[in-house]
Amino acid sequence: MISLTEWLVFAGAALLVVLTPGPNMIYLVSRSVCQGRRDGFISLLGVIAGFLVHILAAAAGLTALLLAVPLAYELLKWAGAAYLLWLAWQALRPGASSPFDPVPLPPDTPLRLFAMGFLTNLLNPKAALFYLSIFPQFIEPARGAVFFQGLLLGLTQMSVSFTVNLLIVLSAAGVSRWFGRRPLWLAVQRYVMGLVLAGLALRLAAEQRRA
Repeated sequence: MISLTEWLVFAGAALLVVLTPGPNMIYLVSRSVCQGRRDGFISLLGVIAGFLVHILAAAAGLTALLLAVPLAYELLKWAGAAYLLWLAWQALRPGASSPFDPVPLPPDTPLRLFAMGFLTNLLNPKAALFYLSIFPQFIEPARGAVFFQGLLLGLTQMSVSFTVNLLIVLSAAGVSRWFGRRPLWLAVQRYVMGLVLAGLALRLAAEQRRA
């Protein structure tokens, strides 16, 4: 299976992506701040269910097909690098907003919270781009079954996302107030994340196709 070094790099990439503001984070922060931890957690379960769909779709054959076509692999490699550079720019650009400035949302039932979390992630372009452009770079057909490699990577990404988002749900209100009083630290966090994402993009661009 995947080497420990590659797995750690992938887990690091998954961590950086989940830490960058996107539809999932903004939705979970808003629900947690406006309606409390319980409703935020129910929303998170819906988000995780959305990840399962992405994982199964990738592991069931999409990744194997892309790796089998050299041109498709090269296009996705550069798309992945461009995607990471775009995320870096979103963190570094002047006037970038904080996900901890929640959008007011009306109260909803648990079923609707779960469904909204599921749809938010299922239709999340950030999640789709991660699986389509970064996911295939860490799979090597020579190691064995592509399906199980994809499943391992997908479950790793889902575990990282669940852990980070759970911490966000549990601490959203406090963190929102903390950053609101300390804009300098928010700026430092954005610049560090942006530079690391840019470095990961360069690494991805230099990656050679695996046979």
